[in-house]
Amino acid sequence: MTTVQIDIVSDIACPWCAIGYARLEKAMAALKDDMEFNIEWHAFELNPDPSGDGEPILPALSRKYGRSEDEMKASQAQMMDIASDLGLNFEKLQERHTRNTFDAHRLVKWAGEQGKQTAMKMAFFEAYFGRAENISNPEVLVYCVEAIGLDGDKAREVLASDLYADAVRQDEAQYQQAGVSAVPAYIINQKYLVSGAQEPETLVKAFREIAGSA
Repeated sequence: MTTVQIDIVSDIACPWCAIGYARLEKAMAALKDDMEFNIEWHAFELNPDPSGDGEPILPALSRKYGRSEDEMKASQAQMMDIASDLGLNFEKLQERHTRNTFDAHRLVKWAGEQGKQTAMKMAFFEAYFGRAENISNPEVLVYCVEAIGLDGDKAREVLASDLYADAVRQDEAQYQQAGVSAVPAYIINQKYLVSGAQEPETLVKAFREIAGSA
């Protein structure tokens, strides 16, 4: 059995990161008889400036990409269809607001020490894309923490401190220096970069090629 390390650089505010992981799960399931996968999540912030927090998503995206709100709405609707086919809840995708995710990334680091890093990430995706909740709000974050069976009081202690802040900043600096400028990005076996929310078949092929060259 070949062991494959996948370091995922992503943001909780990135819909394609949620879609990409759902596709990755399908690829890993297709290869489960041949390969074992170790997943580690790394931080990336699409909205690193907290002062830009709280703007309705469609005008924010329209300004960012220089396209009309109708175009952005159509693009988001297409993502909602893709997500639905993958079993993801993107019901409120177009109703969310821009959010700073720094504290959420800190809790992903904390949850990782308890073996629940992926579960934490999925809970945050669900809160933001499925329910349009404010994922920079400590109470929303603690609700997600408790939903996956972790201690809400301990999460509050983390949020009230600077714990894991350095780890998040180190992630961001490391992968930016490595050339990651868009997410999701997958670093396979600390050597090979796969960018974007690739289809499961593409990922299966990439994993087989990488395993063959090891």
